[in-house]
Amino acid sequence: MKHSTWLGAASLTVLATMSMAQDGGLLVLDYPGFDNPAFHASYVEKHGASPTFSFFSDEEEAFQKVRSGFRADVAEICSGSVPKWTQSGIIQPWDTSRIEEFANLNSELSGNEIGAESEEVYFIPFYFGSTAIAYNPDEVPAEDVASLNVFLNPKYAQRMTLPDNVDDAFALAYLATGVTDWTDVTDDQFNAAADWLRAAHVNMRTYWSDPAELAQLMSSGEILVSWAWNETFPTMVEEGRPIAYQREAAEGSSVWLCGYVNMANGQGDEDKAYDYLNAVLAPSSTLPLLASGFGHANAAALDAVPEEDLAASGLGHTEASLLAQLPISIAMRERHAETFELIKAGF
Repeated sequence: MKHSTWLGAASLTVLATMSMAQDGGLLVLDYPGFDNPAFHASYVEKHGASPTFSFFSDEEEAFQKVRSGFRADVAEICSGSVPKWTQSGIIQPWDTSRIEEFANLNSELSGNEIGAESEEVYFIPFYFGSTAIAYNPDEVPAEDVASLNVFLNPKYAQRMTLPDNVDDAFALAYLATGVTDWTDVTDDQFNAAADWLRAAHVNMRTYWSDPAELAQLMSSGEILVSWAWNETFPTMVEEGRPIAYQREAAEGSSVWLCGYVNMANGQGDEDKAYDYLNAVLAPSSTLPLLASGFGHANAAALDAVPEEDLAASGLGHTEASLLAQLPISIAMRERHAETFELIKAGF
């Protein structure tokens, strides 16, 4: 997948030049890479520069940074963190009447607990991705990855990997044990998922921590099968590496989403916070996001993208079941995390 397919080099050059300076009137706390001016082009056009960005490596780091007094205006978090951030009082609701594309957001990505159907909306989805089976088709026949139970197959012992991410790991385990909605699981369902992960653990060579590491593991041939984010698929295809992406496993695959929250202690310009949110949700952001391996939460804009381009990003239509990684209770998320750490330690 070539970025130039959707964005002309001249346009990128103009955006990059305009955004060399940072707008001190808005501070965005974000993951590295999301300062890409193509993701918020209309903000750059309106204000002559990108916002000022501060970066974090994981959301717990960002949470503690804010709790310690750091004053950002807008922050990116993924859906699983929404209850904790909301209950802590560090974020405030968005005024959806000021969000130009709000009616076009994909309602299937929001869910009631994120605020899509409540009076107060604390989280606005920005992008989503899929997690499914990535595998080397030169050495792994398609029939072996027809089920998520490939991760229990001793044939590939020590040639497989899972994400070092509790949400992705439990999404896989729930799917593999017949659960497609993790927002209200029973103790029996939780225990079945945990037992499945324990069984899979003995076959794992490692747990990957970022897509670049995973791509290297698969490119070297060390890993043949992985539970992987979709962005690894187009990256390796573009590099000419052997990879296939199986979203049609019998038990399904998962979908995760991230978005923006409005910080309660921000000291920047609130109008610019809405300018930024409107920019990232605008249709002009859809193709740059897709070029980076992300699906836009703006469903109307994404619907205009050809199916073959979505499929090339690992985000095409699927008839298989989907587990949406929507927010769960803080207590259950902590239970997942504690159990996952024990499993990785061999318990």
